[in-house]
Amino acid sequence: MQTPDESGSSAAVNNARELDAFPTTAAPQQQQIDPDNPPWGVVMAILVWLASLLLLAIASALVLIPYAAYRGISATSPDYPRALVEFALKDPWAIFVQVASTMPAHLFTVLIVWAVVTRFGRQRFWETLGWSWGRYFGLWTSIALGAVLFVVSSVIVHLLGGDKLTPLEEIINSSAATRYMIAGLATLTAPFVEELVFRGVLYSALQRFIAKIAAMVSGLELQGLPPTAQLIGKTGAVILVTILFAVVHIPQYQTNYGVIAAICLLSLSLTFIRAFSGRLLPCYVMHLVFNGIQSVIIVWQGGGHPPVTTPNQAGALFWPLLSSLHLLI
Repeated sequence: MQTPDESGSSAAVNNARELDAFPTTAAPQQQQIDPDNPPWGVVMAILVWLASLLLLAIASALVLIPYAAYRGISATSPDYPRALVEFALKDPWAIFVQVASTMPAHLFTVLIVWAVVTRFGRQRFWETLGWSWGRYFGLWTSIALGAVLFVVSSVIVHLLGGDKLTPLEEIINSSAATRYMIAGLATLTAPFVEELVFRGVLYSALQRFIAKIAAMVSGLELQGLPPTAQLIGKTGAVILVTILFAVVHIPQYQTNYGVIAAICLLSLSLTFIRAFSGRLLPCYVMHLVFNGIQSVIIVWQGGGHPPVTTPNQAGALFWPLLSSLHLLI
């Protein structure tokens, strides 16, 4: 016959054995999420980037063509392509609706990024992207760096570009409505969407892919990713993301080398911060401050003269307008 103490001891032992036999009943440990080891690969990252560009072009065409038809530009006309080109670049409201189409394009881009990052809700979105403050990069540091970056970029534009008018500035000067729309998009949606795509999805996949190649070449792939391979991966990803970011912005600023140099500096700085800190939030805040200052200047300066575009110039600028006027800094 067991005493009460012995009975309690036996029950405790039996309970311990049951817990060992069924460990899944215990609370699961949270899996450590590394933003530099994402659940998507480099092919998927490139597809997301291409989809973000394609959505901008499709959204622009979907609003421009019906509006042109409403204004009497018939698709059955023999010179329809030429008429549509001139209409797209000269009519202030046609320019406005194309710029406004950026909003739904950005919305669908965010949805695509969410689906890839979370695997349709199975992963945590913000943690997977590294949406938190990094080491040495808090809120005020990021704000200050964004302001300093804008000042330095302005000096570069002044030294290299002078007062050369860019295609984007002509679009801004087309109407007050377009000016305010661009200022709003540049502040409210462009920094968020671009950081998700370029330094969120693209960078993380590229740096791991390049690091793995470097490890394979050095024969150390079985030992994981050594520090040297990781450094090569981060360096290569910073360079590639900077180039891709600059390429999609060049059509907007093709007449001003100073602005193109400033765009390269912006992308290089933001991507370096992402590589150094391992976090995306500081990049977004810096981008937001950079664009916010520029938007205030756009609104403060007001409108200039409407863009003067000859038919020949219109044909040369039509596709850059449709494909990239929305890719704001």
